Amino acid sequence: MAGFHDILGHDSIKDHFRKAIEYGRVSHAYILAGERGMGKKSLAKAFAMTLLCEKSDEEPCMECHSCKQMLSDNHPDVIWVTHEKPASIGVDDIRVQVNDTIDIRPYSSAHKIYIIDEAEKMTAAAQNALLKTIEEPPAYAVILLLTTNQELFLPTILSRCIQLKLKPLQDSLIVQYLTEKMSLNENRAGMVAAFARGNLGRAASIAGSEEFAEMTETLLRILKSIHEMDTEKMLDTIRMMTAEFSDLNECLDFMQLWYRDILMFKVTKDMNTLIFRNEYSAISRICASSSYPGLEQVLDAIDKARVRLGANVNKELALELLFLTMKEN
Repeated sequence: MAGFHDILGHDSIKDHFRKAIEYGRVSHAYILAGERGMGKKSLAKAFAMTLLCEKSDEEPCMECHSCKQMLSDNHPDVIWVTHEKPASIGVDDIRVQVNDTIDIRPYSSAHKIYIIDEAEKMTAAAQNALLKTIEEPPAYAVILLLTTNQELFLPTILSRCIQLKLKPLQDSLIVQYLTEKMSLNENRAGMVAAFARGNLGRAASIAGSEEFAEMTETLLRILKSIHEMDTEKMLDTIRMMTAEFSDLNECLDFMQLWYRDILMFKVTKDMNTLIFRNEYSAISRICASSSYPGLEQVLDAIDKARVRLGANVNKELALELLFLTMKEN
């Protein structure tokens, strides 16, 4: 567990929390919204730890009794709301863990903090039950709703919470983290950062994934040779992809980055703009034989394949249509 200074990026949210604590203007309810892996839990923990710290209101001291309880995940005044059903947080979960306990004063701190992860899973009844507490909370209570989709909250919930949205990190920050903390070389780190689209958690996960490394190596071989594939080889490749790759949308993301590089190089002729700098010769060769309209058609076909997969169209058929467009253009 870390303080604010150990969290990469999200400076505006960290500043908001710091100032709220410093000036005694902590709200009774917050929504932290962002993709899975972007740091919502880390921010919530840092906020809770700093708010409850006995010595500091800017960063947790890591030494006081409260900080040590937080570090051991054993603070009596920080309640993580759990739920037995994986797909939903029911009204009983909220009533038993929040509503029925919130009037009990904090054991050892000035605040009592409730953290509801995956809060978008609350049913309408659960949200209405929570609303009664948010409308008239005890002065010491703070409720943090962590969500990947705040649009699923009732308007009445949204209107009574301070909404803080996590933004994607700059690729340069992620590259720096991957090279310094995970010892990736700069080219590999750049590709992972671009693939992660500003999500540090996702970047760290795929950087250490053997499955992702195998997928990228296989896809690179396919993308560099697709123009020479005959029909039989192309169909065999598609069958292999649907059998071996668990997430075809990740494959499409990778293909999109590849063709983005080809298009970018065709426009700029500058290899420094490339994500796949190590593949300069292959990108240069494909670029020379591809037209602007052709590359735009390929990128459009990738988007269409993503839509088809989302609509549960036959996977092999969706990839066949994509591969034919890639081969022709």
